[in-house]
Formats: sequence, C-alpha cells, structure tokens
Amino acid sequence: MKKPLFALLVLLPILVCAQTDDRIYDIIDAVSAERIQTDVTKLVNFGTRHTLSDTVSQTRGIGAARRWIKSEFEKTSKNCGDCLEVFYQKDLIKKGDNERIVHDVMVVNVVAIQRGTKYPNRYIIMSGDIDSRVSDPTDFTSDSPGANDNASGMAGTLEAARVLSKYKFENSIIYVGLSGEEQGLYGGKGLAAHAKKNGWEIIGVLNNDMIGNIKGVDGIIDNREFRIFSEPVPPTETEKERNARRFYGGEVDGISRQLARYVYKNTKTYMPEMNPMMVYRLDRFGRGGHHRPFNDAGFAGIRIMEAHENYTQQHQDIRIENGTAYGDVLEHVDFDYARKLTAVNAINLASIAWAPPAPKEVKIGGIVEPSARLQWSKVDGVASYKIYWRDTTAPQWEHSRNVGNATQFTLKGIVIDNSFFGVSAVSADGFESPVVFPNSIMR
Repeated sequence: MKKPLFALLVLLPILVCAQTDDRIYDIIDAVSAERIQTDVTKLVNFGTRHTLSDTVSQTRGIGAARRWIKSEFEKTSKNCGDCLEVFYQKDLIKKGDNERIVHDVMVVNVVAIQRGTKYPNRYIIMSGDIDSRVSDPTDFTSDSPGANDNASGMAGTLEAARVLSKYKFENSIIYVGLSGEEQGLYGGKGLAAHAKKNGWEIIGVLNNDMIGNIKGVDGIIDNREFRIFSEPVPPTETEKERNARRFYGGEVDGISRQLARYVYKNTKTYMPEMNPMMVYRLDRFGRGGHHRPFNDAGFAGIRIMEAHENYTQQHQDIRIENGTAYGDVLEHVDFDYARKLTAVNAINLASIAWAPPAPKEVKIGGIVEPSARLQWSKVDGVASYKIYWRDTTAPQWEHSRNVGNATQFTLKGIVIDNSFFGVSAVSADGFESPVVFPNSIMR
C-alpha cells in the first residue's frame, strides 16, 4: 500500500538529517580486535616502557618499544605507497626538571603524518602513550607491562593508521605515540611546541589513554560506555574574551567542548550501540592526560577512555595483596572493547579529515529582536553551512538548519536570549566541520 503524500513529506526531513556515508561503516568494519591484541601483547613483552628505562636493548625498555612502533608505522606506510611521513620528535629533559626526572632523558615521540590532499597543514591528531610505570614513578627497572595504561591506546593508534591509510583525505591526519606521560606530560608538551614552531593548524587532538578495561572498581561491567573529557574554554583566552562571556555566554562552548560534541554526535550517528559519556572536566578529578599540553597551547583536545576504571590495575607493582591481584597485566584488557573505541577514533578522524575548514569568524546579533541573526566568514569550496542551536542548559546541539551556501541567515522567531548558537561548514559529501560558537557581535 502506498503511503500518503503527507507521510512522505513528514519523513523527508528525517531522512535528509540522517545523511551518512558508507565509507564510515567500512572503516568501522575494518578495525581488528586481533591486530590490537597482537600489538598490546608486543608492547607488554618489552617488560617496561618507563620513560627513563633502557634505550639500548633490542628487547626491553622504551627504546626498543619506540623503535618497534616506528617500524609498524613504516610498514603501514609501505603498504599504502609511502603515504605516511614517519619520524621521531624529541626533546632533552634534564635531571631534576621535576621530582620524577631522576636522570637526563631524551623524551622521544613517534610521529606518522598522513598528508592531506587539499589542506596539508591542517591536522587532526590521534595519540596514544608509549610509556608505562609501576607504583613508584621513579622506578624505571621493574616490570611494568602497562597493558591497558597505555598499550591499549597505543595499539589503537597503530590500528587506526592501518585502516585509514587506505583512504585519501583533504586534511592531514597525525598518528602519534607520545612518551613521558607518566613523568609529567612531556611528550605532549614537546609535540605541541613543535606544532607551534612549525605553524601547524591543529583542528583537534583525540588523546586515547586506557581504552581496554570494561570491569570497573565500582563493580560495573560495561563494554559499550566510554567517556569524553573536555575542558569548557581554552586556558589561553584573553581578558576581553572572559569579560564577553559574562554578557554573551559560552561558559561550556570552547573549542575542546565543540570537539567533544562532534565526537559524541558522530558516534551516535554511526555507532548507535555505543554510549558516549560527555564529562565536563579537563580530565579525571585532579589527574591529567596528554591532551592537556595541547589545550595549554591553545589547541582543541579531548580525552577518550573507558568509563569504568579499575585502580588496582593502574600504576601498581605486580603483586597479590590481601587476596587482590594488582598490576596492569594483559589478561585485564578486553580487546573487542578496545576495537570499538579505536573505531570511534577512526570514524571521527576520517569525518573531520574529509570535512572543510570551519568558518573562522561567526558573528551573532538580534538583541531585543524576535529573531537571531548570524553571519560568518566564507570558506572556499564548501557545499553549504549549517546553523545549530540549543537551549542554554542542553549538553548537545538540539536543532539545526542547513542554509545552503549563504554566509548570513536570520532564524525568525528564535529569540537570541533563550538559546546558544553555532555554525559548521559542510562538504558535498555531507561531512561537517566542528561547530564554531559565535566569536563576534553584530550590532
């Protein structure tokens, strides 16, 4: 039986809004739990990957681990016609720089760049940590397998490179193993400084730190939920920008929070079985991760990780105490869960790398008017722009309207006082940039 015309017209906007790209589903299917397990096992078998550990041995210590990671990136590059630029980025940290640096150490990151075809100097980054530690952060000789913290994130980064290297993107993707996380976030600081020095335009950083545990110390077992940590506004904002927020809003609308919303929305679109949890905090309470140095440098960065941690398996000497087995060992990692979170990263890297740049300037006006007016800077080559808005207390963008190739639009009947607004740029294939919160006022 044919559906009435009015029913088809009601369904049409839903179908348009739910536009997807089959390549994203192919990327999800290509991520391998078996390859991730192989990589985590290899990293664990280096014995310790402490930042200050052996760098000469071919089988033990962080030196052997980073050489192996580099060789894996190079193998991936060879398989895609040398599509990756693989290199070490390093900085010398002197003894006593903090209490965890007990001797001079070269902090070495392993970087692989998949260069974009249209915007080669615009980068979306996925990071994992190479290093591991036991209870004493200065103990660089004891076995420290670091299976979940953070061989899981490093293995996920290697796997994302294997999968995405089969595609061409307009923007560049960086896959990186960062060192020195446990000693004071040194690897992230070094790469962020390198990015600044070389004029990299960083779209965002997806920091993966512990993506393999599903059995929490809280007693919950969950292989679908994960957390997205993001800070509300950049620490680099000016006094003028801080003052503007008092009158125009934006307390939870910084660039890192928009990146987190992007990951949330894209995951719910393509992997609806997953349950992303937005956490409105830079990181876990009083703790830190390798996205923070990028935030400190003014770049968007978020942390993606498991929802339910087990503290008996983090930063622990391997031992049995009062009947409890301590240690970050291989058997605690759920490789299918690590596969899912790797796929979350891969689809968001791809979606952003296929998307056009976001408008640099978004103006808003409509004070004492029954409408909200928006105007934004033109982005070359985009198919259209999309305006988003939401209630001021809503965590996610609730409403959107594609306004074609216009660079200004008035939302009639939408009172500016009651909502927050933003604008994204959209490619012909439907891939969107992260939303840009208004950064200028129209009088």
